[in-house]
Amino acid sequence: MSERVLVTAALPYANGSIHIGHLVEYLMTDIYVRALKMAGHDAIFVCADDTHGTPIELNARKAGVTPEAFVERFAKEHLEDLTSFGVNFDSFYTTNSEENRKWVHYIYEKLSEGGHVERRSMDQLYDLEAERFLPDRFVKGTCPRCGAHDQYGDVCENCKSTYEPTELKDPYSVITGSKPVVRASEHVFVRLGDFADFLREWSAKEGRLQPEIGRFVQSWLDNGLQDWCISRDAPYFGFEIPDAKGKYFYVWLDAPIGYIASTDHWGQVNGAPDAANEIWKDKKAKVVHVIGKDIIYFHCLFWPAMLHAAKLNVPDHVRVHGFLMVNGVKMSKSRGTFIMARTFREHLDPIYLRYYFGSKVGQSPEDIDLSFEEFVNRVNAEFVNTLANLVSRSASFLKNKLGGKYGALPKDAEPHLAEVRRLVADAEAAYQAFDHAAAVRAAVQIADLGNKLFQDGEPWNLIKTDQQATLQLVTLCLNIARAATVVVAPVVPPYAEKVYGVLGLDGAPKSFEEAIRFDLLKRPMGEPERLVDRISLKQLDPIVEASKEAEAPKAADADDDDESAIEPIADQIDIETFLNIDLRVGLVVEAKKVKKAKKLLQLTVDLGEDKPRNIFAGIAQAYEPDALVGKKVAVVANLAPRKMSFGISEGMVLAAGPGGADVQVVDVPDDATPGSRIR
Repeated sequence: MSERVLVTAALPYANGSIHIGHLVEYLMTDIYVRALKMAGHDAIFVCADDTHGTPIELNARKAGVTPEAFVERFAKEHLEDLTSFGVNFDSFYTTNSEENRKWVHYIYEKLSEGGHVERRSMDQLYDLEAERFLPDRFVKGTCPRCGAHDQYGDVCENCKSTYEPTELKDPYSVITGSKPVVRASEHVFVRLGDFADFLREWSAKEGRLQPEIGRFVQSWLDNGLQDWCISRDAPYFGFEIPDAKGKYFYVWLDAPIGYIASTDHWGQVNGAPDAANEIWKDKKAKVVHVIGKDIIYFHCLFWPAMLHAAKLNVPDHVRVHGFLMVNGVKMSKSRGTFIMARTFREHLDPIYLRYYFGSKVGQSPEDIDLSFEEFVNRVNAEFVNTLANLVSRSASFLKNKLGGKYGALPKDAEPHLAEVRRLVADAEAAYQAFDHAAAVRAAVQIADLGNKLFQDGEPWNLIKTDQQATLQLVTLCLNIARAATVVVAPVVPPYAEKVYGVLGLDGAPKSFEEAIRFDLLKRPMGEPERLVDRISLKQLDPIVEASKEAEAPKAADADDDDESAIEPIADQIDIETFLNIDLRVGLVVEAKKVKKAKKLLQLTVDLGEDKPRNIFAGIAQAYEPDALVGKKVAVVANLAPRKMSFGISEGMVLAAGPGGADVQVVDVPDDATPGSRIR
């Protein structure tokens, strides 16, 4: 049944350019929306530039322009970059708008009327050199929970804990680098705890959140919700609080309200002035948010609480994705892997990155790795040699050898068509479940079927004895090629439009139903053309070189961009010694903290044996237990059991990094079977 679905991606902050890490989210959202539309749903994709806050105000001052001019420049650049990668917004607006001010005031009024707002004095960090209070994102220090260095004053990016800026250890001002002092200032708070019961019920609803994210949210609720300060001191670029002179709404209050403002703007532009009310008040649409895992707290606690207080519709689904790694590590300016969107597109067609990200995004919120070698191999093997090759070889044969006109389907085509129908249905369902990788695999499987029929049928030989059978074979292959093209169309729309031209069809695929029409029969085809070229690793070299940036020397405990801090390579071993190590894929089925052992987690790991193993891992400073459940890990399986005061450890989980909070468990592909050998 057709539904109206409002889909949002997180708002890009108007303080910097779009990089390929951002593109993971915008491309996966665009693919999802395109697939919804092809499935017959009324999908609306809205977004906006996030324009308020201290960083905007300070950087505008440095640039010698007004904040309004500063954010306008980035809004224009963001939209150009995202649309150049095929991201097709129905509305891309701004939070610095009258629509947003209207909805911010409306929600604040409802919070106040409900008795959820209070004022009180609070201790705050103050920069004596800059002569200003420091918002949470303008102070850094050591996380008071896990000890990770260089964490912001609100949420630890390492352990995901939340805290007040004054709780940071060894805090310093991001503006001047000086040590701040503590001063009192009166602020406006929302009693988030008032909504604990509602949030528990909302977050627990099946399908609302991914299981891993649901566990995070439940743990925050179990630990108790702190009151939320929604005001900031002047100078501040944002909306002034109506009944608190000299105080401004915190950017994280007005940013998500930008989703409503963008909906409002879309309605006004498209002759539907009541669209925002219909969608956000009258429940005439489902609301789906796509976000990164660094902003779960805001979207799964603050945001639904505000909406509930204002009697507005809460999100039906929040889809969380992981961060982008490049060649297995975080993006790095010194390595040239911190790549801007426009740098990539200046050297390589964005369609290749769309295909790769589409083939990688699954249902898990785990990090996504852009391995250059895998990128090239996957694009060439799947996109070029399988999908495009089926179209090219079949179309060229029909045009050059059979007069360029389709025939009928072979009498024995039905089993093949039935398999195509099954795969198309699987792909459509996968897209709607945000399992883009499964949908792309289905498209490749369809193309594999067509390529096998073509290869096994040997039309170059068959035509010598039976031209009619040859025409039927090639006609079948091109109908199958069309099906594969329709399935992959949300991922690579320009390619799909090209293929339709070759097949003699107008425009581009508009519905998944076109994949199973099988009606390319007894009619002229179009003109064959080059669809997509193979790529090589060498083509990535200019992108890396253009992205490199000289960096000042860093302290030894800075971050993993400091390549000089890497440990020296150990002494060489022979191959026999290495082969004695039995590495296996393990599935973490349970994880918990170890009492009186701050560095250890107790893991229950399935290695495909009769019963799971108990393994103690020294990664408690880097991971919350819930973040590991369901994760595939690499395990040294033949390590002698070690008796510890907490119990017996029956193996070792591999991790990389100097230790403490700065360590990452070695990832294993999601489709790897527990117990399989790592070679």
